[in-house]
Amino acid sequence: MSTLDLSRWQFALTTLFHFVFVPLTIGLSWLVAVMQTAWRRTGDDEWLRLTRFFGKLLLINVAIGVATGLVQEFQFGMNWSSYSRFVGDVFGAPLAIEGLAAFFLESTFLGAWIFGWGKIPPRLHLATIYLAAIGATLSAVFILAANSWMQHPVGYTIADGTGRAQLTDIGALFTNKVFIWALFHTLLAAFVIGGTLLVAVSCWHLRRGRDVAAFRRTAAMGLAVMFPAVGLALMTGGRLAVTITEVQPMKTAAMESLWQTEAPASFSLFQIGGMQPGTEPVVDIEIPHLLSLLATASWDGEVQGIDPLQAQSEQQYGDGSYVPVIPLAYWSLRAMAYLGMVLLLFSGTGLFLLKYRSLEDAHWFHRLATWSIALPILINLSGWILAETGRQPWVVWGLQKTADGVSPSIGATQVWASILGFGALYAVLGVIELRLMRRYAREGLEPPPSEGSDEPDERLTALSY
Repeated sequence: MSTLDLSRWQFALTTLFHFVFVPLTIGLSWLVAVMQTAWRRTGDDEWLRLTRFFGKLLLINVAIGVATGLVQEFQFGMNWSSYSRFVGDVFGAPLAIEGLAAFFLESTFLGAWIFGWGKIPPRLHLATIYLAAIGATLSAVFILAANSWMQHPVGYTIADGTGRAQLTDIGALFTNKVFIWALFHTLLAAFVIGGTLLVAVSCWHLRRGRDVAAFRRTAAMGLAVMFPAVGLALMTGGRLAVTITEVQPMKTAAMESLWQTEAPASFSLFQIGGMQPGTEPVVDIEIPHLLSLLATASWDGEVQGIDPLQAQSEQQYGDGSYVPVIPLAYWSLRAMAYLGMVLLLFSGTGLFLLKYRSLEDAHWFHRLATWSIALPILINLSGWILAETGRQPWVVWGLQKTADGVSPSIGATQVWASILGFGALYAVLGVIELRLMRRYAREGLEPPPSEGSDEPDERLTALSY
């Protein structure tokens, strides 16, 4: 493969692996904060024990997430120096703020939370976990602002002489319509995976009859978060699709395998074949008008096809293919949407069992719940794949192609070596994450320490190192 292909594979490998931990950190940090708040308000030590228990899982996830995220920004200079030179004056600002402000806010107050048990006033200690959660959320805000600019460049100018993009309106960066809907969608996805983790771990213990009263609380909390978050994520995803159709019509056409413009346009539920030029699908199950409704918010809205959009792009930007990998875009969307509906049904079923007080005895549901954590992970990865590969061949939509962003000074051998190195490192980190999460998730609740103890939780302290 070429240096460009290898660089793209490397970035995909490291980014997708890192993105497993990001939404879980955001969602779980807020849920742990709510548990500690419940303890402070009620004085019920069961909530304290749950806070400590899920706090361990949060710390494991943060530690591995930080280790996997260190590679991301270095890759811009290593493999994508031409891209970095072109967009550094725009892209660099939110990345710098994320690193110097949001990440340090998260890490500083997470450390204060770990070591502050019994050492700082209770209300101040409670504030530290909220500040850590805010820091994690702000990291997502700044990263999404930068990525949304790549999807829909706004508030910039191209400098005379250098030909580099320069930021002229930082307000436009944070009011970018792609950013607004992507932010809502991503944060809701974070609460989905956080709630799912609570349900999965709690049901594992309920099935074995361990601390039933306590884990019923967190199962209820997880289900109460999951159900509305999944529903709202599906709704915001639909609204984001309308925005994407406005700014990236080729992405919409590709993820529907729509070759010709249609009005009204049907949504393809399932298709085999027909994803290459000049071919017809062998199987195609469609719902009339649904694509028009999803893509344009209109029952009879027009959706442009791949062929006319390709012709327009060639006329505007020159010869070349402007069509992304259609099967990847098509199935990424459906994996995200269909698995989301499965999670909606799953969480709704859990709430039904909870209402009629049969959740503790529904061992079939406990078995499903234990494996349910895989679903939001697959959903998040599918959404990220769709967002990034559906933009191709552009690294910055309409301004720079991916082929023009790769570093000219590196060769395929160097990228291969780094892929193997990063792959081995990430494999080790993945095994560590799974073993630690599995070990601590299966442990029962610990006896709560006394409120006035001068010593932090020993396990929390050990995990912080």
